Amino acid sequence: MADTQHTAHATPIPTKMSAMLLTGHGDVDALQYRQDVPTPKPGPGQVLVQVTATAKNNTDRKAREGLYPTKGKEEVTSFAMGGSPTLTFPRIQGADVAGRIVAVGEGVDEHRIGERGLLDFNIYADERRDINLTPDYYGHGADGGYADYIAVPADQFHHVANPELHDAELAAMGMCSYQTAYHMMTAANVRAGERVLVSGASGGVGTALIQLCRIVGAIPYAVSQLDKADALISLGAEAVIDRGDLPTFVERVLAETGGQAIDAVMDLVGGEMTDLFIDTMIGDMQRRTTYPRLSIAGASGGNISEIMWTRIYLYQVQIFGVSHGTREEAEQLIDWIRSGELKPVLHGAFKLSELHDAERYFVNRGSNYLGKIVIVPDAQWDNHGAPFALTTA
Repeated sequence: MADTQHTAHATPIPTKMSAMLLTGHGDVDALQYRQDVPTPKPGPGQVLVQVTATAKNNTDRKAREGLYPTKGKEEVTSFAMGGSPTLTFPRIQGADVAGRIVAVGEGVDEHRIGERGLLDFNIYADERRDINLTPDYYGHGADGGYADYIAVPADQFHHVANPELHDAELAAMGMCSYQTAYHMMTAANVRAGERVLVSGASGGVGTALIQLCRIVGAIPYAVSQLDKADALISLGAEAVIDRGDLPTFVERVLAETGGQAIDAVMDLVGGEMTDLFIDTMIGDMQRRTTYPRLSIAGASGGNISEIMWTRIYLYQVQIFGVSHGTREEAEQLIDWIRSGELKPVLHGAFKLSELHDAERYFVNRGSNYLGKIVIVPDAQWDNHGAPFALTTA
C-alpha cells in the first residue's frame, strides 16, 4: 500500500522521538522521559504537528494521580464518560498544543505544511458543532503534546499566523482553559452589562474568564489574593476580592458592586465557597432582571458543598456543570486570538525533560503565579522556551 503521508522536503521526520510517557497512576515518578518513542504518522484527515509548546493544565495532574473524586472525598477514579475509561498506559499527556504542520495525511491539502497553529484539544464523538456530551481530550483518550510530534485531525489544528505571538504564548491560550471558560459563560448565557464573579481568578481558566467577560461586555469581579490585584485589574477585572474572612465575604463582594447582586458566578473552587457564591446572587431579588446562574467547572476547594436546596429552588438559582466545550466555541476563540482580542497570560516555561520539576512547581506555586506554564520539547527549547524559562530555585 502506498504511503499517503506527505512531508516537507526541508523537514526530515525522524522515526523516533522524545516524549514523556505516563506509565500509570501515581506521583511524578510515573512520568518517564524516553527518546526512543515511535514518531506517529498522520492518518486520513490528519496532520502531523512538530510540537513547539504545550500548556500545563491541572487536569494532567488529576488524571495522573487518579484524582477525579466520586461520592466521597477519599474515593477516586479515572476520568470516564459513557463507558470504559479511555486513559490507557503508556499515555503521552498534554492537551494545549502549539506547533507547526510538517506532514499531512490522505485528504489533507499539502499546502498546509508549514502552518503554525493551535490544537482544539477535544476528542469529539461526532460532527455536531453545538454540543459535546462525552468530553474526552488529547493527552487523555489519545496521545497529547508532551512529545516532539503529535498527529491530530486537520480541522482541529487551527492556523494562527500572528507574528507578534510567540509559540509559548499561543500555547498559553490553549482550549483546555479558554474553551472551558467560554463554555461556562455560554452555558449561563452571560450577557453584556452583567456582573460576573470569577473564582480562582489567577489560574488559566480564571484569567481567560476575565478577558472573555470584557469581550462580551460583562463586568468580571475576581476572587483572588490581593497581591495579584494589579495584574488582574490590568487584565480586565473590575475589582479583586480576597476570600479572606469567610463570614464577611458576601459583604465585601457587594461593597465592590455598589450593593448590586452578582448576576452569574463562575465557580472553579467548590467546597465551602459555593454557598457563599450563591449568597452574592440572591440579595434583593426584586431588582434582578435575570435568574441567578452558577457555572461549575472545578472543585479545587473541595468536592463536597453543603447547600440548602430550598434556597436553590425558591430563588430559582440555575446551576450548570461544565466540562470542555463545542466546536463552535473553539472556532470563536480562535477568531478572537487571531484578532488580538484575547491576550496570552504566560507565567513561564520548562523543558519537557524537566516535567517532574514543572509538576512540582505547579502544585507548590507561590503568590506570584498568574496564568499558564508551558512545556517545550528540549529540541525546541532555545527558540521557544528559553525566553520564558522558569527555575525551581
